[in-house]
Amino acid sequence: MTEQPSAPDGPLIPMPALTPAALRAAVAQIAPAQLPSFVEHLDRAVEQAATQSTIAPLRTFLLWWGEFVAIERYPARAARLRELEAVAEEATDREALRSALAEMRQITDLAQREISA
Repeated sequence: MTEQPSAPDGPLIPMPALTPAALRAAVAQIAPAQLPSFVEHLDRAVEQAATQSTIAPLRTFLLWWGEFVAIERYPARAARLRELEAVAEEATDREALRSALAEMRQITDLAQREISA
């Protein structure tokens, strides 16, 4: 894990390594209701990797859950993303949708940078 918890608006947990065990522990701590989805996704990725003789499905799994943890470990960031998703879903004009999608992209780009560090 790369970062230590800090201020009240800081992360709940350090960013874990991109391994199934580290991500599972992080999900269990910050979003335990998502553990069944995590396990199901991991099982599918393992099956696909074996069937296709490639690690690509496992890499996709690790990146997806890494991004999830990078977002969810900051409660304010996660809450804002959920707000933006609702705005985008209910948007009735292009500008509101464009604005919500742009901010969502900023959040996911930040998460991507965190898992790449």
